[in-house]
Amino acid sequence: MPLNDIRKEIDSIDNQLLDLLAQRAECVHTVGTIKKAEGLQIYAPEREELLLQKLVKMANGRIPEKSVRAIYREIMSCALALEDDLKIAYLGPAGTWTHQAAIKKFGHSVEYSAQSNFAEVFDQVARRKASYGVVPIENSTEGAVSHTLDLFVDSPLKICAQILLRIENGLMASIPREDIKTLYSHPQVFGQCRNWILQHFPKADLVEVSSTTKAASLAKKYANDGAAAMGGPLAAEMHGLTMLDECIQDSATNTTRFLVIGEKTCPPTGKDRTSILFSTKDKPGTLVKALQIFDSIEVNMSKIESRPSKQRDWEYNFYVDLAGHCEDEKIAEGIVNLSEYCSMVKMLGSYPDVSE
Repeated sequence: MPLNDIRKEIDSIDNQLLDLLAQRAECVHTVGTIKKAEGLQIYAPEREELLLQKLVKMANGRIPEKSVRAIYREIMSCALALEDDLKIAYLGPAGTWTHQAAIKKFGHSVEYSAQSNFAEVFDQVARRKASYGVVPIENSTEGAVSHTLDLFVDSPLKICAQILLRIENGLMASIPREDIKTLYSHPQVFGQCRNWILQHFPKADLVEVSSTTKAASLAKKYANDGAAAMGGPLAAEMHGLTMLDECIQDSATNTTRFLVIGEKTCPPTGKDRTSILFSTKDKPGTLVKALQIFDSIEVNMSKIESRPSKQRDWEYNFYVDLAGHCEDEKIAEGIVNLSEYCSMVKMLGSYPDVSE
């Protein structure tokens, strides 16, 4: 078939796709109207993940899973933007890994609102100035993000989704690498790339800044002084820098887990995770007894972190992730039984335990 004929066929298929997308948007609008009339949330993370899993199965390998998810992420993002004035607050500024995580979850069509600190993200959602917030909770090499854990103690917000984002830091600059004298980046990035820095730039000055986006801005501003930055490709693109080296993190599987916070938790999907927060009573052996509750009912704990309670010296809050949903009989029973050994028990939310 001649090339021009193939192109005409592609144009015809594209036209059909646009018609189908318009029909889909009409159906989504009808669903949105029903949800609003019944007081339901427009965005449903549990329905979204089940739909994506179904679509991947329907593709049956004809289109890679990663591509199916990326395509439908933007289709659903467009639908959300048409249905509701969805605003997502995130730990800014624009171009950070948290921004990229938010885009991975909500797509490019919704409105984003960069916040200068963790507390402001929580506050924007609590005051309903934003529909949802996105904050980091832990990194596979650097551990937990303590600021996020601490804010859950007093916040009424719930965890309604999680995002796993592969962190692939790179070296960016507008000068040749042999002219680089100073590296700017977030302290966590320096920690993730420690061995690479020692190998490639052992004599460079390391300057910690508040974000990788700020680092990129300074690398551009002080280029004549030998400045470069370390961070993600979005920050490089925003500031017109060239990626001189990619994937420079010491761990090839460096991943950050982010949480989506909102007013409500999610219904069960069949593969869920539940996060709880508790503080044990000041008696010997209470922590062991509290943890044994879930062991006795065979509920797996995938994470446990301790943080100072900030109420009394040497008292701690414990953040725990459980395999399952808070509506599951075992987990519901375990949470109730915790009160025997704890001065405070708080259910932070149940949400799809996605690996993508």
